[in-house]
Amino acid sequence: MNQFTKSPLSINDQLMLWRNRGLTINDESRAFRYLSVISYYRLSAYCLPFQVAGSAHHFIPNVAFDDILGLYVFDREIRLLILDAIERIEVAFRARMTQVLSEHHGSHAYTDASVFNDSYDHDWLVNQVRSKCHDRNAELFIKHYCSKYGDPKLPPIWMVMEILTFKEVSVLFSQLRLKADKQEISLFFGIPDIVLRSWFRALSDLRNICAHHSRTWNREFGSRPCLLKKTPSAWPQLTLLEQTGIDPTRRIYYFLVVIECLLKRINPGSTWNQRLFDLLKKYPQVSKEHMGIPASWYKEPFWQIPNMVEL
Repeated sequence: MNQFTKSPLSINDQLMLWRNRGLTINDESRAFRYLSVISYYRLSAYCLPFQVAGSAHHFIPNVAFDDILGLYVFDREIRLLILDAIERIEVAFRARMTQVLSEHHGSHAYTDASVFNDSYDHDWLVNQVRSKCHDRNAELFIKHYCSKYGDPKLPPIWMVMEILTFKEVSVLFSQLRLKADKQEISLFFGIPDIVLRSWFRALSDLRNICAHHSRTWNREFGSRPCLLKKTPSAWPQLTLLEQTGIDPTRRIYYFLVVIECLLKRINPGSTWNQRLFDLLKKYPQVSKEHMGIPASWYKEPFWQIPNMVEL
């Protein structure tokens, strides 16, 4: 195993290194400012499509700092668009879990171990809820319940669903014992429960990626939504892309498809698809291929974009 020997570079040295590798930097003070607040290492991930393959990070001729920055800004904007959509999906998911489980098993359904599979660590769930309730930064509605009621000591499911993480709620769903519970929750979204639990798990992972400002562009995801065995009639094409052979189901495009599918069920009047189209149109220089997006994706009936002008 090799020893790491690289020394840290000053921001001026970082800019000099990029210049020596062929990057055009027209406004050095502006580039210095951006490196000061974004960091060289974070931006370097966006340099790869502008560098000569197989070289020592040398840039293709006529590549400028603004090309790299533009790709970074685009990735930031699409992360924010994704987070906005996942918030709506997550809130709807929590609502369905709360309604179905409370109707089927009562106000404190989550405290009943028989609601979940034997393999699920139910004690962990109860201890997790108890810990969140006793936290000094607990939500005001949790503090109110704990100060007013002593039996049961833990709050009802409609409060608990608001303090668990998306990941924790998605695990709860995957561990439900009764088919009737899973099917009624899944029915609202129009997706089989075995597929839906994969989608929610993958979306919770994607949410964390976006919330931690990690790159979504040109990324192959380890945690991915599983495919539908029987697709709806208006399902988009997900075949390998011609130019690069990229598999759309391994890139961000398939997540965008899953998000749009769920949003249509939550709110048929959603305009998220139009916002996605507008964002991709705003950045024509960004390679959609590296996101797994087919060239004419927006023409497919699945997307139903009303105010479409050719990209």
